[in-house]
Amino acid sequence: MKNWKRPGLITFSFLLLMILIIPTLIVLPFIDSDKEQRIAEEKQEELPELVELPEDLSPFNIDVLRTNTNKVEEVPLEQYVARVVASEMPADFQPEALKAQALAARTYIVQHYSNGEGVSDQADVTDTVDHQVYKNESELRNQWKAEFDTKMSKINQAVRETAGEIITYEEKPIFAAFFSTSNGYTENSEDYWKNPYPYLKSVESPWDKQSPKFLDQKVLSVQEVEAKLGITFPVDVTASRINKTEGNRVSSIEVGGEEFSGREIREKLGLKSSDFSIEQKDGHLIFTTKGYGHGVGMSQYGANGMAEQGSDYKEIVQHYYQGAEITEMDQLNTLQAMINPNE
Repeated sequence: MKNWKRPGLITFSFLLLMILIIPTLIVLPFIDSDKEQRIAEEKQEELPELVELPEDLSPFNIDVLRTNTNKVEEVPLEQYVARVVASEMPADFQPEALKAQALAARTYIVQHYSNGEGVSDQADVTDTVDHQVYKNESELRNQWKAEFDTKMSKINQAVRETAGEIITYEEKPIFAAFFSTSNGYTENSEDYWKNPYPYLKSVESPWDKQSPKFLDQKVLSVQEVEAKLGITFPVDVTASRINKTEGNRVSSIEVGGEEFSGREIREKLGLKSSDFSIEQKDGHLIFTTKGYGHGVGMSQYGANGMAEQGSDYKEIVQHYYQGAEITEMDQLNTLQAMINPNE
């Protein structure tokens, strides 16, 4: 009898266990599914709505030549400004830095537009660094994916809060040059380009040292450099005479019996900056650079550093554009005909 009771007890216990577990296994996926759906809905409710730019915020449109398609895209001014900011500056920068960039972008296009400097009868500007980098909504959505609404809202808010404001000098829109990262100082415009601008003067920019683009190295063979510069190097290129600008970049360098500007060396060799030093080793030249970009006007990483330390966009703009003012577009008589052609 004992031999029969044991299997019966085991069978009964197994059936009882199955009766208790199976309903739980059936219900559990539905519970998990409901929980996941509830969490997703809660997250959806937490996401902010996309901050839009009203059409009536823009007094005129900008015609942008899209280089990939060779088609012209007509864009309201403030929407163009927002997309340039989105294309030119990291969206995770401080709001005050984004506002400063919005002013620079708006001022650049207003000055360009008011001077009648179109690229063709159909287009005002291109979408490249020849003017300002511009990506449309589709391109930015593809770049940012799920973060599009959050990032674009932050930028649109910066544009809305500065709408209509431009940077002026003696009641005229300035040439609002900007770049990524300084070497600790900005550059006098005449030390990189030909024309001097009274508001584009060398100023300190110590915040840039935190930029990931502050230091860079590029290694080229001596033969490569000789070919690109069209010269024959002396035995020791590091003994070449180098002159510096007020912004501590290379003004000129004499090498191989030829004299080059720092800008020429930077552009011919593809260096990040015209602040460079040279080390010669094993038939190669090591160029160490500080900063990224031409160095004239507003440093973007410097602007963000100022914002992190509590400066607002007006203080940022007036630091990098010496003697300049922030003005409402509609207050300038020189822009009235452009903004209100029927008046």
